[in-house]
Amino acid sequence: MSTIVSPPTKFVLPDLVSHCDFKLRINRHHKQVTVESKRWLFRGDDLSQKSRKAIHGLKAGRLTSMCYPDVGFPQLRVCCDFLTYLFHLDNLSDDMDNAGTKYVADLVLNSLHHPYHYYSSARLNRMTKDFYRRMLPTASPGTCRRFIETMDLFFQAVHMQAIDRAKGIVPDLESYISLRRDTSGCKPCWALIEYANNLDIPDEVMEHPIIQNLGEAANDLDIFSYNVEQSKGDTHNMICVVMYEQGLDLQSAVDFVGELCKQSIDRFNEDRKLIPSWSPKIDKDVAVYVTGLADWIVGSLHWSFDSTRYFQNSGQEVKKTRVVNLLPRRKLECPIIQSLGESANDSLALSNVRIIVHPFFSC
Repeated sequence: MSTIVSPPTKFVLPDLVSHCDFKLRINRHHKQVTVESKRWLFRGDDLSQKSRKAIHGLKAGRLTSMCYPDVGFPQLRVCCDFLTYLFHLDNLSDDMDNAGTKYVADLVLNSLHHPYHYYSSARLNRMTKDFYRRMLPTASPGTCRRFIETMDLFFQAVHMQAIDRAKGIVPDLESYISLRRDTSGCKPCWALIEYANNLDIPDEVMEHPIIQNLGEAANDLDIFSYNVEQSKGDTHNMICVVMYEQGLDLQSAVDFVGELCKQSIDRFNEDRKLIPSWSPKIDKDVAVYVTGLADWIVGSLHWSFDSTRYFQNSGQEVKKTRVVNLLPRRKLECPIIQSLGESANDSLALSNVRIIVHPFFSC
């Protein structure tokens, strides 16, 4: 007689908190920026009570304050507005098809390329221009260029993710890691480290292999979102990829990915010792930038348990026990055109985006 094996109902996370010994700090403006940034997001919208509750539980202000602990209030506010906005885009992209990603990408990228001239009635246009115009007076040209380029990469990767989702494709591990470094949305946040700390680092320094490696290592902690994503049937997750590619059960895949996450922290520490020297001014700016990456690693790690995004209201218990109870599978609730923005203005206006310079993908 064959034995029926019940599907797993829980799994145990790796102990990344103990493995990461970077000092956790929080910006002294965190309470003020949290209130003002949520007020900014909610202004003039018609978000449902469910979405508002999710945004409150997100605690983007706390994440921003732990990831940019030393910056002044105006800079922290821009960073917090962007992160709140980025999570909003990420939530929209989860339910988008190819057409949806193209609409939103064209809208956002045109708003960034033409912050004083491009106009759409979509609320995303106003939001994008608002925070970016506040960046421009003090951000270096290189910072602005990197910010826009990495936002472009984000949308390209989200587009590919949408194609994989529609076709039910599970990418191989190497392809997934490469794509996920852009879908994570972390790279624009690295550019904000430059902006928020008033850094002006030359392109050749930012493109140095060691600096690039440090950014990749800081980007590669990818384990906490699995439970939410599996409940939606999303294959764009490293645990899912490893289970499919290597034929592992859930806990074995979690252990495998946990080891990769620990290795990324170790890799960051090793590469940090190999940073070359350029000049006293550049070396000082690079040190601030790399400290900013370390702040992102430890800040996002602890925030993952503070927020309701991954573990609902059980984050602190999960942080203590590391046991995650699997969520049941659920159906998507909204049609694509509604998922492009709960604001009626966005839903109507996205279909009439006026392209100036940056038509997104020509396929």
